[in-house]
Amino acid sequence: MAHTISDTTIDGFPAVVLSSGSLDAAFAPGVGMIGCSLRHGGEELLGQRNGLRAYADTGSSMGIPLLHPWANRLDGLRYPARGGDTVRLDPERSPLRLDANGLPIHGVLAASPHWTVVERAATGEAAVLVALLDFGARPELLEAFPFPHVVTVTVTLENTRLTIRTALRATGVMPLPVAFGYHPYLRLPGLERARWQVALPVRERALLDERGIPTGRTEAPAFTGGELGEVDLDDLYPALDEHPRFGLEGGGRRIEVAFEEGYPVAQVYGGPADEFICFEPMTAPTNALVTGDGLRHVEPGGGFEASFAISVAEV
Repeated sequence: MAHTISDTTIDGFPAVVLSSGSLDAAFAPGVGMIGCSLRHGGEELLGQRNGLRAYADTGSSMGIPLLHPWANRLDGLRYPARGGDTVRLDPERSPLRLDANGLPIHGVLAASPHWTVVERAATGEAAVLVALLDFGARPELLEAFPFPHVVTVTVTLENTRLTIRTALRATGVMPLPVAFGYHPYLRLPGLERARWQVALPVRERALLDERGIPTGRTEAPAFTGGELGEVDLDDLYPALDEHPRFGLEGGGRRIEVAFEEGYPVAQVYGGPADEFICFEPMTAPTNALVTGDGLRHVEPGGGFEASFAISVAEV
């Protein structure tokens, strides 16, 4: 199967398109290295919501955004660091987004323009795009997360499989906490949401408080798959099946999200009124920077990698 890589413009922003047969994936390095389109047979599989322009202007998410250095929410505008220090978050000094409860959400890299493309290539085997961001070179980012590091995102399209690998390299003198994730908005065009079939390879559901913060208690998940109907999902799953593969099927198409490496936690999001469902790979549970629960660290000079893949097939 031939693989190509090309340039385009989406909502006025430069984007790179990786193509393989009937599958085309577009990423906008200058807008947070976001995956802004995934087309199969010309039909869009990513929820566009308010579009790339709104993501750039307000952080209103869509597509496949990176949530870094934390996914989901933190319980307030502070979190502890090793050594007894406390990191205090200030929306006036860092590009923070706050949710309706005033909690910082989805990190500080939404629509960041500071990504640099370091490789782009297409061969008979795959199309590849690599971009990096030197977090430690941005004072406004270090105000919110004072742990210098470099983030590298490698996107590989191979036949009908899109893989996103994220690598961190700790460049400071303190251990680097790892709590990032992704928020892919997926959809099945031409089929009403109530008829979508999903598969959730989950073992435990976290109990959350009214703000979406884990209480520390869990229960057996009430819904693990089948027709969505009116099921309303905004759930954190801290325990997954081995080699988890989340599935979305209907209208002659199946989309599968495989958590390949480094993602032990998932958030699943999407309500009856939404035209999407999100299977969100997370390297740590919600609020891990505050509680330390499930939080891993990279020692100075060390690295960490995580990857997930989206596959599309006709059924």
